[in-house]
Parts: sequence; structure tokens; C-alpha cells
Amino acid sequence: METIGLIAQIGAALWILNVWILRFNKETEYRGGDAKNMREEFDAYGFPSKTVYLIGATKISLAVLLLIGIWADALVRPAAAGLGLLMVGAIGMHIRVGDHLKKSAPAISVLVLSVIALIFV
Repeated sequence: METIGLIAQIGAALWILNVWILRFNKETEYRGGDAKNMREEFDAYGFPSKTVYLIGATKISLAVLLLIGIWADALVRPAAAGLGLLMVGAIGMHIRVGDHLKKSAPAISVLVLSVIALIFV
């Protein structure tokens, strides 16, 4: 079961790094509202413009902690819990702007991976 937790931990981390580093300025079908990039998505949610960087830095930091947690087990649970809470918030924002469930799928997936990491690591 520990292997399942490790896979979930790495999966959640890589997913977040992909979204926030590689796809930050790219249009995807999962952006909230009618947004074409991450900044527009946060605008659609009604957040101040600098919030995108605060949330992004937090998510990237938690993802890096999950990766470091491969060697330092004590980091995994706090990082997974923090990331899970942020994913609950992301799902809430999709609901707030009236998005279809499909747009919440990445946040739901990372939430599930975070919970699995919490349980099995």
C-alpha cells in the first residue's frame, strides 16, 4: 500500500507542476469560465490579480515538498493536506462560476491523489 501512496504523491506533485509551470499561459479545456490562461481564470473567479501568484507559489511549493517527501516522509502529510485543501478551494471556484463538472476534473483528480497520499504514506 505504501507504493500506492508514493505513486499518488508523485502524481499529484507532477500534475501541479505541469499546470502551474508548463501550462500557465496555455489555453486548456479545463480553465474556469471563459479563461484562456491562468491569469484570466483567476479574473473569472473574481480574485485580485496578484492572487494568482500567491496561490501558484503555494501550490508549486507544496508540489516540491511532495517530491522531497520521497526521501523525507515527514513532509508528505502536511504537503498533501495543504494541496488537498487548495483543491477543495479550486473545485469551489469552478462551482462558483457555474463550470461543468469536466472543468473541475483536474482539481478533483489532484484532490483524490492528495487524499491517497495522506492515507497510504
